[in-house]
Amino acid sequence: MDKINRKKFLQLFGSLVAGGSLLSVSGILLRRMFVIPKGFLPASAENSLTANKEYVSPYKLVSSFKVHDTIDAFELFGERLVVATANSVSIYDRNGVLTNNFAVGSNLRYISTDANLIYLLFPTRIEVYDEAGDLVREWTSCSDNSDYCSFTVTEGGVFVTDAANKNICKYTNEGQFVKFINSPNKFVIPSYTFGITCIDGVIYCSNSGRHLIESYTLDGEYLGSFGKAGMQGGRFCGCCNPVHLTKTSTGEIITSEKGLPRISCYGRDGEFRSVLIDNHTLGGGHRAYEVKVDGDKMLVAGQNKISIYKYDTSPIAKTACSVCGVSRCALRESRS
Repeated sequence: MDKINRKKFLQLFGSLVAGGSLLSVSGILLRRMFVIPKGFLPASAENSLTANKEYVSPYKLVSSFKVHDTIDAFELFGERLVVATANSVSIYDRNGVLTNNFAVGSNLRYISTDANLIYLLFPTRIEVYDEAGDLVREWTSCSDNSDYCSFTVTEGGVFVTDAANKNICKYTNEGQFVKFINSPNKFVIPSYTFGITCIDGVIYCSNSGRHLIESYTLDGEYLGSFGKAGMQGGRFCGCCNPVHLTKTSTGEIITSEKGLPRISCYGRDGEFRSVLIDNHTLGGGHRAYEVKVDGDKMLVAGQNKISIYKYDTSPIAKTACSVCGVSRCALRESRS
């Protein structure tokens, strides 16, 4: 059996570690989950999302490329991609051709980019590099026991989710601490499932233990939340979902879940649009797939591969995605 580090362990099995059950499965099955991963969910639960022959993903795989090691995080960087693997950050073009590589410290959690700068998130620090791999600046966490999970870089500052302190830390883009942002619902983060993104000056983050997506102003004022627990589309399954959040160019919220991985779309008001890519189409497994959106393309990282998906215009793929009510959907409007 392959060894996994603490972050990956909690990403997969944080519910059993923290609370004892996932989808009504007793913690006594923890050992079985390592030996027979496919057996840790009830057959009915797996069938509902992975073996539903009536479901056809409205998005199809159009290309992919592999990197040299397991992907820890990735981000769009203009027309290129920044990909983090163990102790290394690499820059690729869209065809998977390596254009630069530089060494970094261990346990990198997340990547964000802004103009020509690459921001790297570690458990207790942030480092900023230029595209040549030269360190521009760095700063340490504002709390001694921080365990940073995800972050987003905006014109209004850098917003970092802290899985240990269960809050959001706001910094200036130069690294000066501004404030803590706390949820009126109280953040419940059983594992490293604390995604965050910014859409048109509004911060959206996952309160994954409560199966919520919450929204805040750039000043940290709470605006509201949406989300419910459940297996069906439009709900978040398991103990702690969604894991990753990102956005489309027209401001829709894209979520990625673990347990039974799937990628879904929501309006900023919380209205469910559709499941875009199901577990089968993604390639299976139980870890959440990190996803980024570039125009009409979805770029998805899994294991050591970046996969690119586009809307499938063939009749067999006509699903709720094509009739969700959004008149100008960036993902459905092909640029090529």
